[in-house]
Amino acid sequence: MSLTTQSAVTRRLVVSPGGVPSASSPVRATTAAVSAVLRAFGRSPADLPPRTVVYVGATAPDPALLPEHEGFAVRTAASPGRALRLAHQELHDGTADFAMVAAFGEPAEGAITVYAVRRAAEAVADAENVLGLLGVDHPDGSDPFAPVALRPLRYGRRDPEPHTDRLLLWSGDSPEEEERVRGELAALLDSAGPGAFASLPSVWPCGRPSGAVRAAAVGSAETLPRSLRKARTVRGGRPRPVALLLPGQGSQHTGMGRGLYGRHPVFSSAVDAVLAHWGEEGDRIRADWLSDGEPAIPVDDVRRAQPLLFAMDYALAKVVLSWGVRPVALLGHSAGELVAATLSGVVPLADAVSMVRARVRAAVRIPAGGMLAVAAEEGRLRPYLRGDVGIAAVNANQQVMLAGSADELQRTGERLRADGFTVVTVPATSPFHSPAMAPASDEVERDYLGLSFREPALPLYSGYTGHLMTAEDAHSARFWARQITDTVYFRDALEELLAADDVLLVEAGPRQTLTAFARRHRAVRIGASAALALSPARAGDPEAERGALLAAAARLWEEGHELDDAALADLWHWTGPGREAAVPAASAPVTA
Repeated sequence: MSLTTQSAVTRRLVVSPGGVPSASSPVRATTAAVSAVLRAFGRSPADLPPRTVVYVGATAPDPALLPEHEGFAVRTAASPGRALRLAHQELHDGTADFAMVAAFGEPAEGAITVYAVRRAAEAVADAENVLGLLGVDHPDGSDPFAPVALRPLRYGRRDPEPHTDRLLLWSGDSPEEEERVRGELAALLDSAGPGAFASLPSVWPCGRPSGAVRAAAVGSAETLPRSLRKARTVRGGRPRPVALLLPGQGSQHTGMGRGLYGRHPVFSSAVDAVLAHWGEEGDRIRADWLSDGEPAIPVDDVRRAQPLLFAMDYALAKVVLSWGVRPVALLGHSAGELVAATLSGVVPLADAVSMVRARVRAAVRIPAGGMLAVAAEEGRLRPYLRGDVGIAAVNANQQVMLAGSADELQRTGERLRADGFTVVTVPATSPFHSPAMAPASDEVERDYLGLSFREPALPLYSGYTGHLMTAEDAHSARFWARQITDTVYFRDALEELLAADDVLLVEAGPRQTLTAFARRHRAVRIGASAALALSPARAGDPEAERGALLAAAARLWEEGHELDDAALADLWHWTGPGREAAVPAASAPVTA
């Protein structure tokens, strides 16, 4: 069974809430008890996902218990097992994103066992500690009220093949100590041979605080000793905080991310979590993406470009977060701004995917169009705009994108080339960020009116205003809808971000489009800030995608960031065949 169809328990706590009968008496499912459930894990209800549901499993719930409490839906069931099954079904149906399941009277009278339940793929994408998967399947005719077993989540893991590149990080408190540690590692690799390749930890020395003098090496069993000796030494200071860049339309390419899918648990689960919200269409998107032959719909078509770009950006960002890196700012370009909104908590994943679906549904009704990248300033191009051709994006001082319907855009491109401008066609089949998309903008606004938005929990720089996103814009369905037609001022948003602090810009998405723009900025050219990408600049060998991710992790380490060594090991220890299987435990199951 796929992880996308399973629910995971990520936390479990036994509580005896105040204001209800003592442990020697049965606990009734009262409003006071439900309040205790909402706060069971030390979180304020305001911090819970908007579509949180509380399931009460009790033989005698209070008849006065209302279907809503503190703004959250409350449902009752005749037993804890039944409550867990219903919560799983609601998560699977997509009507809730998080469930608090309260088993009243368990493990003893007077206590409540509270389970935090999420979709399994989303929990793994968030690098949460999964206690187990709900074993909700039961043969026809069996008791649906029976206890539910928790099965362990097990991934396929293996020792890295000798020819597979892996990452090795080490440090010392001084140059002399770093040199000594490097010597120890070199001697270990030389004497033990390929066998040591698999057993070496990600970070050396183990179990000690990392020093300020650092180095990193990437290589196979054969090349790692040489890479280790040649690795540069970096003296770290205060690491520059990370700001994530999320690219949009035009960055997509055939096969993007295939070198990581099935080979990295967080990346793979994040992609699966996104595509699961597309329903049956998600299976078709995945099939086209992974196809070795001609896909049914090419990747540049809006029906594939938009969902896959969202999935790639989201999955790569989740990989960085799994390493223990916490960004201080987010900046998305075009469709990437919706990924940034998801990461910052403006919208939950399910709603963000529904927004992408609405954009795609509306865009396919617009006559074919496209985009052009022109090496010129915005002001020089305005006299060339005709019909529905508009300024789609201002990415840098000499890098502007135009968009419009196919015929008008072709004529504009011909005039520009005739006048000596450098013009490059951007892979796109829809005229996003042009007046041609106005009918689509009006259509999606009607869809967005039913969604609940929140203020960003992380600073989010908007390419549509060039500034930090305000609470007013974040809550506005019109703001999100007009992104289909409005110009993206990436240059201005990046300018404001880099004026706030010196940062390490990390591009989480295919190619290195935004990294190239960022490297033109003066703050990056003088070295105050820096930019790196998680993906190769060009499409090619899937192994290059793993190599780019390894190199990015090494760069973050050299910068001075502390990285989760277990998460890093997934870059070379993990393999796909066992990814979707949840193997039953050999020991007695935990029941609820």
